[in-house]
Amino acid sequence: MDPKLYLVVDNCFASKRWTKPAEWMTLLQAMDIAYVEASADNECDPLYMSKEYLENWVREVNVQTDKTGVKVANMYSGHGTYTTLGLAHHDKSIRDRIQHEWIYPMANIAASVGAGLGFYCHAFADATLQIPSAYKEREEDLYARLAEISVHCRELGIRAPSVEQMYTPHQIPWTIEGSKKLLREVFRKSASPFYLTLDTGHQSGQHKFRRPEIKKIQQEAERNRQDGTLRPLWVGPYAAYELFVEMCMSPIHEQTAYLNRINELMDDYPYLFAEAHDSDTYRWIEELGAYSPIVHLQQTTGTSSAHQPFTEACNKDGLIFGEPLLRALEKAYKRPEEAGMPPRCEDIYLTLEIFSGTSESNNDVLRKMEASIMYWRQYIPRDGLKLSEAIGLLGKK
Repeated sequence: MDPKLYLVVDNCFASKRWTKPAEWMTLLQAMDIAYVEASADNECDPLYMSKEYLENWVREVNVQTDKTGVKVANMYSGHGTYTTLGLAHHDKSIRDRIQHEWIYPMANIAASVGAGLGFYCHAFADATLQIPSAYKEREEDLYARLAEISVHCRELGIRAPSVEQMYTPHQIPWTIEGSKKLLREVFRKSASPFYLTLDTGHQSGQHKFRRPEIKKIQQEAERNRQDGTLRPLWVGPYAAYELFVEMCMSPIHEQTAYLNRINELMDDYPYLFAEAHDSDTYRWIEELGAYSPIVHLQQTTGTSSAHQPFTEACNKDGLIFGEPLLRALEKAYKRPEEAGMPPRCEDIYLTLEIFSGTSESNNDVLRKMEASIMYWRQYIPRDGLKLSEAIGLLGKK
């Protein structure tokens, strides 16, 4: 398969500034952008907006698409639902509400403007993470709901609904293997295509949650005993850390017993640990790029997900660049197909998701967006370009 590539801009950059479809679509038209990702944060969130308002919003979008040529490629969730437990809430009525009163209306909006749908609106409370049986129950419930959402989207004609990948244990999927598990489970339950949104800055947290080797635990305990300072060490559940604290204050001859108990506890919580490759953006793309219809583009130094632009200043210390990203995508499509996964994506929307600071001037916001678009147009000079064509252009740069 040779997917088509599109350069897209998430209109979150315009939030609280250019809020009417006519405004942000006209701005994007002037920037040579024909596809936009409409963020719920930019005044189209079903939790905050009235039904009548959203109906008018849809009409205005369709009118402005005809006028400007700018099309909504995907609808996407924003900070509103990201800040809640949402689909993984401990109260079933809240899980139901997010699914039926937010996601379904958002899917209806997407269908009304001929767009796809991506979202992230769930998190696991700490109490859930500390009890493996509770975690498994909530995880299974989440997969079941995502399967129902997948079927709902298929019935509406939405081509490739997707959930975003994250970077901490309480927000799954946050590891490569965990992402594959989610995609397989949802596809198995629904028989409807359901995908992943990859974000190029969402590999900044996994390194904090790698499972330590026994030798590392032993060394940290020794350091703590020597200077009397208790340093944090990620060993997964609270129970394992409490044992580590006791170990630091216990006689040397008891260390082996503590290490064995800590190791046994960590075995019971595999979902709290990442692998080294989970911190590698390009490895994510190589493994899962063919199942990611939306790739959120942000520049990053690898230490945080700050959604920086692709300006010369940010690129100087950045990790995300056009050529390695395209080559990683090429590797993704050359990999053997994996059993149980949904069909590979025929279209990939490379979507600039650049945040704007509250105190930034409007001119600065627009300049950084223009610079970011200019950078990525070197690699996606026209929308609908096939991946093979984009790779062929790399040798001519």
